[in-house]
Amino acid sequence: MTQGQLNKAGPRASVANASRRTLAIGRVYFWTGGSLWIGRGHGRGDWHSHHALQIALALEGTCLFRSRADGIWSEFTGAIVQSHRPHQFESDGAMAQIFVEPETTEGRALRRQFSNDISALPEQKREAMVKLLVDAHRNGAGADEMVATARSAIALLAGASGPGEPVDPRIIKAIGVVGARLRESLPLSAVAAAVALSASRFRHLFVQETGTSYRAYVLWLRLHAAIQHMMAGGSWTDAAHEAGFADSSHLHRTFKRMFGISPTSLVRQ
Repeated sequence: MTQGQLNKAGPRASVANASRRTLAIGRVYFWTGGSLWIGRGHGRGDWHSHHALQIALALEGTCLFRSRADGIWSEFTGAIVQSHRPHQFESDGAMAQIFVEPETTEGRALRRQFSNDISALPEQKREAMVKLLVDAHRNGAGADEMVATARSAIALLAGASGPGEPVDPRIIKAIGVVGARLRESLPLSAVAAAVALSASRFRHLFVQETGTSYRAYVLWLRLHAAIQHMMAGGSWTDAAHEAGFADSSHLHRTFKRMFGISPTSLVRQ
């Protein structure tokens, strides 16, 4: 079956029906405005949505998506999911997932280029992106090199669309303030004051520039911090504390809502 065709009830359906636990085994690399998840995935996630655009690249075989509960599954070798779009995802093999925040230059370019909730990637670009990532991963690239490779892969996909309008510098500064103080209970009014805006003006401008609310974005950043802590060898309980979650249950609920799986399903390779 080729990219973008519909999977009606073929052998891939057995992945979802299997009793084995859903797992994602690999590594996660972060940078400001994005992340790369690379490894192996097995099983089907629950319905979820997240702030970032999601670029899914099957490094072997295919992956499945659907964007409606009553919809049938579409099979892809490479796809992009727009930000804040509920979807389900299924895989059974080597995968790379690149998350790009929509307020970044690359994110804005990708939003202009791909208008559907879920779109197939152009095949020539998909092949070039996969080659970049696979070569770096197989050659044992370090974290900095993997980040640079992922960003080069994004540029292959987004570069032709041009930079577009820049994000308001006050919002960029606000995001930096939040990122530096994630463990604190940081009210919107405090961040607004830090960028010389009223609370109401800041609230409106933040949604306008990022596509999400201030509170939701803080949770998104805290989730990133928790994942980074776990990838560095910490426990999820400690990760919840380090990232400023109320407790591990709060982290668990947020992770599942945004990624469709339990945090304990993500295993460091």
